[in-house]
Amino acid sequence: MEKLLGYKPFHFLLFLVLGISFQFYTDYWNLGIVTSLCIFLFLVLICYLLRRSSFFGLLIGSVFFLIGIFILHNGDATKDDKYFGKHIANNAAVVLKINSILKSGNYHQKYIAEVIQINQKITTGEVLLNIQKDCLLVNFNINDKILLKNNFVGVSEPLNPHQFNYKKYLENKGIRQQIYSTKKEILFLESDISSPFGVINKIRLNIQNSLDQYNFSKEELSVMNALLLGQRQDISKELTANYSKAGAVHILAISGLHVGIILVLLSFVLKPLERVKRGKLIKLVLIISFLWFFAILAGMSASVTRAVTMFSALALGQFFNKKNAVEQSLVFSMFIIVLWKPLFLFDIGFQLSYLAVFGIIWIQPLVYNVWAPKLYIVAKGWQLFTVSLAAQIGVLPLSLFYFHQFPGLFFVSNLLIIPFLGVILGTGIIVVVLSYYSVLPTFMVTIYGSIISILNKTVVFIAKQETFLFSDISFSATKMFFLYLIIIACFQFIQKRNTKRCIFFLSLVLVYQSVSFYEKYKTEITNQFIVFHKSRNSIVGKRIGARLEVYHNMDTLIYNQNVLKNYTVGERIKEVNYDEISNFLQIDNQVILFIDANGNYDIKGLQQPILVLRQSPKINLERLIKMLNPTLVIADGSNYKSYVSLWRASCLELQTPFWSTREKGAYILKK
Repeated sequence: MEKLLGYKPFHFLLFLVLGISFQFYTDYWNLGIVTSLCIFLFLVLICYLLRRSSFFGLLIGSVFFLIGIFILHNGDATKDDKYFGKHIANNAAVVLKINSILKSGNYHQKYIAEVIQINQKITTGEVLLNIQKDCLLVNFNINDKILLKNNFVGVSEPLNPHQFNYKKYLENKGIRQQIYSTKKEILFLESDISSPFGVINKIRLNIQNSLDQYNFSKEELSVMNALLLGQRQDISKELTANYSKAGAVHILAISGLHVGIILVLLSFVLKPLERVKRGKLIKLVLIISFLWFFAILAGMSASVTRAVTMFSALALGQFFNKKNAVEQSLVFSMFIIVLWKPLFLFDIGFQLSYLAVFGIIWIQPLVYNVWAPKLYIVAKGWQLFTVSLAAQIGVLPLSLFYFHQFPGLFFVSNLLIIPFLGVILGTGIIVVVLSYYSVLPTFMVTIYGSIISILNKTVVFIAKQETFLFSDISFSATKMFFLYLIIIACFQFIQKRNTKRCIFFLSLVLVYQSVSFYEKYKTEITNQFIVFHKSRNSIVGKRIGARLEVYHNMDTLIYNQNVLKNYTVGERIKEVNYDEISNFLQIDNQVILFIDANGNYDIKGLQQPILVLRQSPKINLERLIKMLNPTLVIADGSNYKSYVSLWRASCLELQTPFWSTREKGAYILKK
């Protein structure tokens, strides 16, 4: 850690990251850039007058902070005059170019596409393209150009509390619009295979097609595509979930682990070049060229780009015999990436990758030195275990915050898989090359297919040990922040034991406990009535502190609903009870009246209830409103859209508040 803290570019990287984050969350460029320039000029004046190095350091840090603000603002496609959103017109002809292929949904094939033209206007900006699945399965490829009519729509906000925010996820990738279409509405124009990306994409497709010709199973092919080509679209949800539960999901995403192994393999294979004149330089050029070819072949995802940039810098550092090459290459790669693609900073995979590497660089040596086994095999096993442990410590708070689970057997999966990953990747590259030229022998197909099958079965076996999977952990951003501070303070104290560091560590532990007590207190004093949005069904919640009473019209599937799971985890609910929906529900002094397609109701004397309409009841809503004078009318997701439209019109006419969960999301009444 001291090496990083003493490395000046690391300080400037922190200022750059702070500037990007500040602009991302505040849009400060539009609000206070003039103020920032004034502060900057004031700092320049102070530095000139005092002539102290600390002020010059602060000045340079401020420069990088402003650079961070600028590059994020400048990289925002919506600010460009050519941004397609500024040129959308009714019935306009839109030309798209496919940039990447995503994992298909239940009903749509998904792509990221660039809007290159609207009518005759050249445009920029990316959209999410959703193409309805049908019996005529025709897939588009990268760099394909297509023509369709304007059908842009915004990305919806999450409809239930603590639901995954897909809109925010896409915005972090610079995407703010999407298109829904069918294949019949799309005209294929051309495929640009002459560009470098087009050529490499064609090579990737040829590799995938060549592998399809051999006797690999569907699951084996999907894992091979992920490990060797960075294409994870075909991996089943079940298999992905098993890798996640086993703490081995990072194996499916090409990252530093894979690129590091490939670098070692290349260095070994190309080592004879060092004997010839300028052989080391030739070796360096070949290694870096192959790494970047591999990155483009794997789709240039955030994790791949980060890993290849870092290991390219590491190769350069080793070539020039630089001290602290690992730490410096890590900082250099992150510097380059956030300057080039500042939104990568908010990619979950990017964050996890860097935190894992920071953990390995800083924490692993401290843990490894705790024990010095004499046997070679034991020492290697201990080294692998400490690397895995350090990486997990580095990503633990972020994983708990994003995924609310912790795989207790991560070290088992890593000990069983990682030692053989080099063989899997090395053999896989040979398999890919031989299959590409159609000379792959049958025995290699059998052997390599068996290796991948054993890998999958090992992961599934570990994932089934659910006793060691700690899931549904409520973890806030505040707790994540303080847990990282605790980890840093703890290992700082281990590095150098003194009273000052001990007090700092214990103080942070007390602060973390205080945050936990405060969050528990907030949970206990919160009472809510919630009408969740669930298509074709009704789910209602009555929350009292950490207890949730759920009323519904579903069968046993209610226990597996993500709608409820997200809410209970996010709100730290400890007890959940289930019951069928009745006609009336009392929340303090507020009466909730449920009207459905069945039954008669005794509503004499009832005034100003909250009226919940479910299962598309055939009622005269205007007469009912005049009779009951409800404070609010709610239509949940079980109603027909046409009925909801009529009810909205009636409420508007009678000036009665109306809430549709399909449009506004879940309704929450706090008491």
